[in-house]
Amino acid sequence: MDVGGLSAADARKLLERRSRALADVPVVFTAAGHTWRLRPRPMGIDVDWRAAVGSAAREGGGLGPLRGFRRIEMRVFGADVAPPVRVYEAALTYELDRFARAVGRPRSEASIQLRGLTPVVVPGRTGRTLDRTAAAELVVHALAGLTREPVALPVRTDRPRVVPADLGAAKTQVETALSAPVRLQLDGTRWRVPRWRLAGLLSLPQHGRRELRIGGPAADRWFAHLAQTIDRPARDADFAVTTAGIRVVPAMSGDSLDVAATARALLVAVLSPSARVATIAVQRYAPRRSTAEARRMGITGLVSTYETIYGGDPNRIHNVQLVAHLVDRHLIAPGQEFSFNRATGDRTAAKGFRVAPVIINGELKTGLGGGVCQVSTTVFNTAYEAGLPITSRTNHALYISHYPQGRDATVDYPSVDLRFVNDTGHWLLLRTFVGSSSLVVSLYGTPTHRRVVTETAPLEAVGAPPVQRVPDPTLAAGQKVIESSGEPARKTSVRRRVYDANGKLIQDNTWFSSYRAEPAVVRVGTKKKPKKPATTSTTTTTTTATTTTTPKKKKSLPQP
Repeated sequence: MDVGGLSAADARKLLERRSRALADVPVVFTAAGHTWRLRPRPMGIDVDWRAAVGSAAREGGGLGPLRGFRRIEMRVFGADVAPPVRVYEAALTYELDRFARAVGRPRSEASIQLRGLTPVVVPGRTGRTLDRTAAAELVVHALAGLTREPVALPVRTDRPRVVPADLGAAKTQVETALSAPVRLQLDGTRWRVPRWRLAGLLSLPQHGRRELRIGGPAADRWFAHLAQTIDRPARDADFAVTTAGIRVVPAMSGDSLDVAATARALLVAVLSPSARVATIAVQRYAPRRSTAEARRMGITGLVSTYETIYGGDPNRIHNVQLVAHLVDRHLIAPGQEFSFNRATGDRTAAKGFRVAPVIINGELKTGLGGGVCQVSTTVFNTAYEAGLPITSRTNHALYISHYPQGRDATVDYPSVDLRFVNDTGHWLLLRTFVGSSSLVVSLYGTPTHRRVVTETAPLEAVGAPPVQRVPDPTLAAGQKVIESSGEPARKTSVRRRVYDANGKLIQDNTWFSSYRAEPAVVRVGTKKKPKKPATTSTTTTTTTATTTTTPKKKKSLPQP
């Protein structure tokens, strides 16, 4: 626009008036056969014409013909241009995204594909993409300007980086790979991999890659299946109990398929025209406890054993068998303290424990894990008979007659525990053997030949059972029925003296046990007696008719 001879204020007004007139006039943008129309106002275009006029005056030594802008100053993806023009960046980004989606076409690289078992080179395709930085500048230039000429947006050509000529060697490799089967071998065992299987294991050159590989989803599944055949976990040296005694079961190393190394060996085999045999790579894992280490533990014979009889409902039997399994095969190092609670952990439903009869706060109730104390009592007596130091033992709140007198042991995770120490100088192996009605716990190690002498004090009643009266509405008032005679409070003690193989006294301990009384339960009748009917001298008169009649006089019959 010719603004010569105008003052700066008049020039600015003229330019602003022209800009406002074009605010809703669209500019046509074209690219790759697509056309878009954009208007300045929705894009938030706002030109600082005061700065534009000032710049023109400074650069030209005064106002003269002003044809557009020499520079645009705005923030477009980190670039700074001028004169000052504001644009709604979210709207500009939206439009550029729309242009890019319509114009863009991704390039595709030349690749190798299989037609059956024959490799074929597929040419790539040239792509194109919008030059967003240049396009953003052009869009703002055009919408801020004072003309409405069509604008062609810049589009870049994106040519493939891999062309068919680059894949000639790879195609030859694929032909060799699928020319014949391959054999895998491991320790004298061989597996035949046919051509059709090899085709699924190959990762052909694609997406810009030029080399042949072994890999892909099908190969991952095949190697996982092969691992199920090859993998073998390591087995620690163990101890087997037989009628002849105890022996060491040798350890065994573990095997694990090395997928990466096996894939490399397989690729070498498939690329060979003649030596088409690949050795399976296996990683060997040593067991945590070797056979030699097991022999050095000194577990050579029976140290002690104890048996208890059990019964009850199926849930209690289940719990006995479950907790016996948790402590079975527990190894106790020399000088180590065995903890029943640590060996079994919390007795929870998640571990499979069930609700069964159990003593809670001195009363026989039902609770989770009932029957566990059968195992703890048996373990206690096994350690007792072995002459081991008992560091923690608690008797039951109630006296249980089927346990040895004064030698019961209760546990309650985590506060009430059974603990003893292995002072034999050799390892101990705790084994449990669960039968249909009995539990045997044994300790194996180096026999110490200790002698255990036990003195059990009489079971003494120290308090009569309290009487618990239970109202019974089915009994007449004054009637009483003894439901349970109860048990008195009792106490006893057990003294154990342990002598070593030379007859020397090495331990002298006494365990005291106190048992609560179990109340006698008496049912007391509350039913009221029925009332007897009242006795009176009242005469009851019954009237059978309501009509009164006068009896007729009998006529005198004539005498004969």
